[in-house]
Amino acid sequence: MEMLTELVDKGLRAEPPTREQALAVLATGDDDLLDVVAAAGKVRRRWFGRRVKLNYLVNLKSGLCPEDCGYCSQRAGGQTGILTYTWLKAGEAAAAAAAGTAAGAKRVCLVASGRGPTDRDVERVATTIAAIKEASPEVEICACLGFLTGAQATRLREAGVHAYNHNLNTAEQSYPEICSTHTFADRVDTVRAAGAAGLSPCSGLIAGMGETDADLVDVAFALRELDVDSVPVNFLIPFDGTPLAGQWALTPQRCLRILAMIRFVCPDVEVRLAAGRELHLRTLQPLALHIVNSIFLGDYLTSEGQPGKADLDLIADAGFEVEGAGEATMPAHRHEPVALRKRGAGTDLPPNA
Repeated sequence: MEMLTELVDKGLRAEPPTREQALAVLATGDDDLLDVVAAAGKVRRRWFGRRVKLNYLVNLKSGLCPEDCGYCSQRAGGQTGILTYTWLKAGEAAAAAAAGTAAGAKRVCLVASGRGPTDRDVERVATTIAAIKEASPEVEICACLGFLTGAQATRLREAGVHAYNHNLNTAEQSYPEICSTHTFADRVDTVRAAGAAGLSPCSGLIAGMGETDADLVDVAFALRELDVDSVPVNFLIPFDGTPLAGQWALTPQRCLRILAMIRFVCPDVEVRLAAGRELHLRTLQPLALHIVNSIFLGDYLTSEGQPGKADLDLIADAGFEVEGAGEATMPAHRHEPVALRKRGAGTDLPPNA
């Protein structure tokens, strides 16, 4: 397909597709699916080789959230039957993180439910980070605590946080359909605050919530506009007791097209295969590794993933290798914090960036 050749050429230069091209990727037929995966794979290998970065979630605080996000098992008033608990002690969180790093995780993601942390909560997280770093000094820490102020983002960076995750989830025009207690703009503000404080911005989406192709393309370009370093792609887990229970709109082929579209829009960015991959990609998970360069190891927040050994076998059997702690994930031109760097453009990028 001529379009795929053009998309690869653009991706190798870290240039985005047009909106029409991104939509066309989502509209490709099953007969062209392997060609789409192969094209996205060329872009993935240009910037990330055959490395797969492993991430491990530690759920610091579960449930009892005041927000009403329709996809979330921890939402206000939800009847999902999940385990709820207040903040883990620093030692408990450090022990959980150690299990992930022992299995090969390079990044530990510290997640807490709620609208956002108080300053006291931020100090609690800082204590937890110190405990984790004492056992694993080289591990990257990503925090996901909800809405942040600039001062809180700065304190987290001082405490040793490398990245901050706050997903946009869906397109701005569709956001009121999944949440009424905050806005798309609120989420954008937190991503920007994290980047301005020197944290690596991590923000992604959830596919399968009834969105259109146009919504998926819109959120992809919104993430590119924010210049995020990492894009987690989640596939909806339709928890019983949530408004989106029973929403089964995804196929493995659809998931691969979505991942490929994200790779073309964000060619030189870490694209992470996140929640729902086992449920929706199923036996096509190995093909996804030709597009993404990062996955979560083991379980998620309130749902189980496949065993960690199965993840490692998946990577090895597909011909990829786990990214080591001493290896840089991002291409050289993205090493500076987003607040400082000026993105390279076109052929001005170094040939081995």
